Amino acid sequence: MRTKLRLRVMLTRLLALIFSCAFFPVQGAEVSPKTPTADAGGPALLLANVWNPSIDPTGWWISEKYDGLRGYWDGRKLWSRKGTPIQAPDYFLAELPKDIALDGELWMGRGQFEETLSTVLAQTPDDRWKKMHFMVFDAPKAEGTFEQRTKFVLETLPKENQFAKPVVQYLCKGTAHLIAERDRVVALGGEGLMLRQPESAYDPRRSPTLLKVKPQDDAEATVIAHLPGKGKYADQLGSLRVRTADGIEFSIGSGLSDALRATPPPVGTVITYRFRGVTKNGLPRFPSFLRVRRE
Repeated sequence: MRTKLRLRVMLTRLLALIFSCAFFPVQGAEVSPKTPTADAGGPALLLANVWNPSIDPTGWWISEKYDGLRGYWDGRKLWSRKGTPIQAPDYFLAELPKDIALDGELWMGRGQFEETLSTVLAQTPDDRWKKMHFMVFDAPKAEGTFEQRTKFVLETLPKENQFAKPVVQYLCKGTAHLIAERDRVVALGGEGLMLRQPESAYDPRRSPTLLKVKPQDDAEATVIAHLPGKGKYADQLGSLRVRTADGIEFSIGSGLSDALRATPPPVGTVITYRFRGVTKNGLPRFPSFLRVRRE
């Protein structure tokens, strides 16, 4: 009888031990981060609004806006903004700290957006990754203000790193300083600047604590053709084929209202479009219809 009782007690303790190990990590052990899959909408990231002159930037933190692809390191894997795993080579990932989440931009240099995109989206990483940088601008899971998290990033990433580097942050002295810095970076081939509110938290949404500062690019072109639409725009205008004064041709499908798709500007009409810089081939990036030019 006593033997059976002892066996029952031992079995109960064994089950309790198994249960505790299965559900509660041992003290000091790291819990695997939740995978930010595409089905779940990707990782929860801080997204930027657009700065306007009504916002006084004095005392905010300035950094360059890198023209690359957003990357999120969850401490184990590197993910795109949409939650797609990025196939980076082992030597690149080796510089990223284990079990520490980092938010940054995969960037190959100014004017290298197409090369960056091609490299990151390749399923088999190649030698082009040796030219890639992971420009880290925040540590989403670290505690404290933006300044404290920036210090944490600086202390976490070794200075001798070749690929993973902290983004340089410096204080804005006012609107004139901001505009001058924006124009300086753009003149060097950059896209613009980012502004970060001092002492701000990492707010995983489109937040007023993070602002992008870019020049407003617009230009004119002549409509040379109407391209048919697909899907919901079947039997309507899909995009405008246009030609610039320099003879560059491209299509504009963004920014068109339903009314314009039903009755598009006639061939020969001069329109104004917006864009975000140009590619290495001279084509406008992300062209969007703005208006028909009025004489």
